[in-house]
Amino acid sequence: MCGIVAYKGPKNCYPILIDGLHRLEYRGYDSAGVACLSNDKIRITKRSGKVIQLEQGLKVNGKFQSCDGAGIAHTRWATHGKPNQINAHPHKDQSGNIVLVHNGIIENYNPIKKFLKSKKVKFKSETDTEVLVQLIGYFFNKGKLGFEQSVRAALQRVDGAYGIVVLNKKEPDMMIAARKGSPLVLGVKDNEFFIGSDVSPIIKHTQQIIYLEDSQMVIINDDKYKITSIDKDVSLPKKVEKIDFKIDDYDKGKFKYFMHKEIHEQIDTIRNTITGRATKDRVYLNGLLDYWAQIKQADKIFITACGTSWHAGLIGKNLIERFAKIPVHVEYASEFRYNKTLVDNNSVVIAISQSGETADTLAAIKKANEHGAITVGICNVPGSSVSRETNCGVFSRCGHEVGVASTKAFTAQISILYLLALKLASSNDTISKASLRAHLDFDDSIKKIRNVLKKENEIKKIALKYKNAHDFLYLGRGLNFPIALEGALKLKEISYIHAEGYPAAEMKHGPIALVDKNMPNVFIVPKDKTYDKIISNIEEIKSRKGKIIIITDSKDKILRDLANDLILVPKTNHFMFCHLATIVLQLFAYYIAVGKNLNVDQPRNLAKSVTVE
Repeated sequence: MCGIVAYKGPKNCYPILIDGLHRLEYRGYDSAGVACLSNDKIRITKRSGKVIQLEQGLKVNGKFQSCDGAGIAHTRWATHGKPNQINAHPHKDQSGNIVLVHNGIIENYNPIKKFLKSKKVKFKSETDTEVLVQLIGYFFNKGKLGFEQSVRAALQRVDGAYGIVVLNKKEPDMMIAARKGSPLVLGVKDNEFFIGSDVSPIIKHTQQIIYLEDSQMVIINDDKYKITSIDKDVSLPKKVEKIDFKIDDYDKGKFKYFMHKEIHEQIDTIRNTITGRATKDRVYLNGLLDYWAQIKQADKIFITACGTSWHAGLIGKNLIERFAKIPVHVEYASEFRYNKTLVDNNSVVIAISQSGETADTLAAIKKANEHGAITVGICNVPGSSVSRETNCGVFSRCGHEVGVASTKAFTAQISILYLLALKLASSNDTISKASLRAHLDFDDSIKKIRNVLKKENEIKKIALKYKNAHDFLYLGRGLNFPIALEGALKLKEISYIHAEGYPAAEMKHGPIALVDKNMPNVFIVPKDKTYDKIISNIEEIKSRKGKIIIITDSKDKILRDLANDLILVPKTNHFMFCHLATIVLQLFAYYIAVGKNLNVDQPRNLAKSVTVE
């Protein structure tokens, strides 16, 4: 996931662009670059590495060089091509007239590249992005299309996700941006215009924001702009929104705690994790391409992780075995390295870590590498040790997670594992095309997260009823057993209340001895094939006077009769139900901890990244 920032106006663009890149650096820092169009000339400066290295290259005696007019900038997370200076954005076309920055993946770049080479177009980088700018240049330099028409013609021929900003020295008064699947935000202020991958590089300069919708373009010409569709040159209504928070409190916004903010971010972070990696009938995990042949042929898969990431691994096991029919073993990283695990060169080992620096997980990766396994990293931090030590991997697109108790990273991890399971199933023909399409229909399900967040006050009231409890049981079946484990862990981490997660039926084999009138029992109850069985488990607790809290998507009266408290979530597929239940449990734990006047973001004895064994 890359970061884009652009500026058009009367000021020196360099300080604005560099400040914006620093705010977007969480989106990737393999390389960075800037292009400035001034006096009908384009100046491009690129550096491999972090934004600070680019910044130093733009300063003389500690001051930014001058470049008035328009500029575009980019911080890169590499997908196609090595993370070096040549592959850094911005990229220009063969004529040197057109320059572009891009976030996303051009899926059909190979056939387009082949076509352009047949037209004597020469390429300098290994990126899919250069294909797009060369295609725009091809249409423009033929002389039959104007700049705007050339951009539109090129975008109509590419498949994939993109957010782009383009400049053309032959049309120096014009800046064009477009998006499909990758977010772009336009900021407006008098005769100044700002574009960013999100609002973070913009809010310092203006609170007047336009969120571009999918398949929309914005054409900025002098001091005017218009928004059109990519398909047709027809002006679309524009809604300017005023964002009502200040740059000084941007980190937490309206929230008291980072954890609270990060819970609310999940509708976006789940969508970001999926965007560009799945179409209606196909999954793209480009970070695995070089090793995909070995991965799909593996005779066994191991997942290793710690804490919350281990719970994500349990869900991954269920999904991979369900869809791809490949045996999966899940082990704590701290045990994996010492166990006589049967890992060999026909194995795949998936290591999951939010920070990418967890010592036990890194040790497990080392062991897997020594045994010749293909190692796959799933983490949230590009450039981390996990990303360096594994053969390949997929980054979750959460941005920086500050709260020690992981929230958005978890739902991103299980989203990646879901895509991986579906990709394996598709590659190995263990899923029908119709079923695959159904499972890749995310939009409506993701929107339902918003409905859960609207129940926050209801969840808060229920949570405060139980803030003085000493013990909890969390119970679920199938995919929801790991959700029960994660719910219990969240409560332990931030409220210091003892809680345990169990498969609902296993409750009879010991934990039921703990049940009395003072003990809350949280049941996760989707209307699925386990429904009747878990109702029996609830009745077993009820008969022993245990308090019953139910999270469900069913409106059956029997559940309301059994429950002391019931939280109803929208109907969706079984996988997205896991997301909805998870968010309910995150809010439940959060409000118990807040009710106990505890520091939610800094729970005692815990650290965000465990770098010791």
